[in-house]
Amino acid sequence: MKQYMVTRPLYSEDAFADVHEKIHRHHKTVRLTKNGVCVNCSCDLKRAKNAALSLLPFIGWMRIYQLKEWLLSDIVSGVSTGLVAVLQGLAYSLLASLPPWYGLFTAFFPVIVYFFLGTSRHISVGAFPVLSLMVGAVVTRLVPDEGPPVNITGFEGLTSDEQRVMVAASVTFLMGIMQLAMGLLQVGFIVMYLSDTLVSGFTTAAAVHILVSQLKFVLGLVVPGLSGPLSIVYTLEKIFVQIEKTNVCDLVTSILIMVVVFIVKEINDRYKAKLPVPIPIEVIMTVIACGVSYAFNFRVNYKVDVVGRIPVGYESPMGPNMQIFGQTAVEAFPMAIVGFAVAFSVAKVYSVKHDYIIDGNQELIAFGASNIIGAAFKSFAASTALSRSAVQESTGGKTQIAGLLSALIVMVVTLAIGFLLEPLPKSVLGAVVIVNLKGMLMQIREVPYLWRRDRPDCVVWLVTCLASILLGLDLGLAVGLGIELLTVVFRAQFPRCSVLANITGTDIYKERKDYMSIYEPQGVKIFRIPSPIFFANIDFFRGKLVGFNPLRVLRKRNKALRTIRKLLKKGELQMTSVSSGESEDESNMEDLDQPTDFKDLPVQVNWNSELPANIQVPRVDVHSLILDFSAVSFLDISALKELIRVEVEVYIVASYILKKLHSCMFFDDEVKSSMFFLTLHDAMLHILDKHPVNSENTKRCQTLSWPTSLHTQELVSFF
Repeated sequence: MKQYMVTRPLYSEDAFADVHEKIHRHHKTVRLTKNGVCVNCSCDLKRAKNAALSLLPFIGWMRIYQLKEWLLSDIVSGVSTGLVAVLQGLAYSLLASLPPWYGLFTAFFPVIVYFFLGTSRHISVGAFPVLSLMVGAVVTRLVPDEGPPVNITGFEGLTSDEQRVMVAASVTFLMGIMQLAMGLLQVGFIVMYLSDTLVSGFTTAAAVHILVSQLKFVLGLVVPGLSGPLSIVYTLEKIFVQIEKTNVCDLVTSILIMVVVFIVKEINDRYKAKLPVPIPIEVIMTVIACGVSYAFNFRVNYKVDVVGRIPVGYESPMGPNMQIFGQTAVEAFPMAIVGFAVAFSVAKVYSVKHDYIIDGNQELIAFGASNIIGAAFKSFAASTALSRSAVQESTGGKTQIAGLLSALIVMVVTLAIGFLLEPLPKSVLGAVVIVNLKGMLMQIREVPYLWRRDRPDCVVWLVTCLASILLGLDLGLAVGLGIELLTVVFRAQFPRCSVLANITGTDIYKERKDYMSIYEPQGVKIFRIPSPIFFANIDFFRGKLVGFNPLRVLRKRNKALRTIRKLLKKGELQMTSVSSGESEDESNMEDLDQPTDFKDLPVQVNWNSELPANIQVPRVDVHSLILDFSAVSFLDISALKELIRVEVEVYIVASYILKKLHSCMFFDDEVKSSMFFLTLHDAMLHILDKHPVNSENTKRCQTLSWPTSLHTQELVSFF
């Protein structure tokens, strides 16, 4: 076994600072030249180049693009992803309660913008089912299937579909503005407040909403779109009320599509190492369904609802409706957060796998610009879908060249061959959406694991999921975030602190319950505290640390001291030798919360022995307390003086906190910087030097004797 030996002085923080000189670092400040120009804000060629690379990340990877090695892979990936993007664009438009061809716009314009501004090389930008559903909730609220639309200027003279497109584009534009603003303000860290547990519960609930919303297409029923709390319950009610009207052709087609797609997807997953590219089963089944529907004229003969006419080309751009902004601001913000959180999570997975860096703030800018420009051309909210991104990466995609080529495939469909998709039954699109929900729905398997490992996280998952299902995705996300913040407060207010002990023969300190060979000097306690200490949890720590309330003990001792002084004044207390001194009148006694004062007494009282006249004072068995604050990032030690006043010596191990306390002039005559030590072992050696193990047998005592009528007892000086 390798060993090492170190011989050095015992260091407190003050002693270490005296011996080892510290470097004083100067932080950057704004400096102005004589002409009033900011020196730190000056621009040169290097800064301009870095700014360009930061704002346009594609320049960086285009400079290192390996044409011979990467181009063929990007072409194969782009074609495969483009075919999937066409199908998913059509399908997810149904979730957004829009005509199917608008999903093709979402698969084109945001992809082009992201190519120039995005930092991920592998994610596929476009429609995402959860976002599409959130857009659909806004659309059906402002332009319901039954009844008149909300009174909004600009709706006059427009058809119902055109009104819905205006709503979807406007809320997407507002969502893009929010993402762009957060990116420019460098607040990409906001996504960190959405934990993996919260996102998992939220997306599982979204999958349930998506499943229910597609049942009307699978069953061939006419069910109006609903939004708001309990909308999923009302939708299920409307479906089951008319279940006998189910279109058998739609149902059989959907079941057949789902079974085949599910089986082939399982084959893709099991043999992905052997397959050169995944089998594009959704595209294959869509082509077959289109051909069969056209051949047997499903629309006329079996009353099947089909995609219908797909206009050729792109529509003229339009500006957003400001009145819709006011109506949809509450929904747009969670859409902006969810869209970015999902995209950033997927991008982070691929960046780690392929060893490159992504920038959260630049991703916000990229998605913000993508949604703003896309909304101007009537696309709806864009993010990324894991399944589509998996296709782009698994088929060999190296850069966003693959994304650019996928957009070109979508453009070809939009401009030239879109008419081939007109006989496609909507039930096929619904079936494709449902079968792709497997990954999100199977997240429910996390619940037993979370319950065993981390119950607060399990509560966050369950509450977020149930709230999102019953109250809607926007309110459910807000409820989940609130519960998550409550768990953070709960963890901070009631953290798991541990009692440490020295491992015999070492300078290592571990939790005392975990080891047998430990050394604990009597009267010394060592605590490790793994969270910030502030006003909300100070009472919790006080009870955990010493098992008593220092302020209560201090008051009890001061009351006992008053009683002793009264007895001295009345002559009822006899002493072998009493020094002269005047006792204070009770009206002039110190405040009960102030330190115990022995100035006018010839002895110090041993508060742990029996006291006369039935005086009861809580015993304090600890004389030294070591606090390991190495994991504490914030400290409010307003109760520290209470411990010192009840004669408990406090020693702290935390260099980071010491600097802050010095800067705010915290130390005084009672709380001194000398209580801070470099390591736990330094503090322990200092205590052992100050309180030797056999010191109890060598203490000098003075005795106070009481008249026999009061049952003579002794007060022994503790020191």
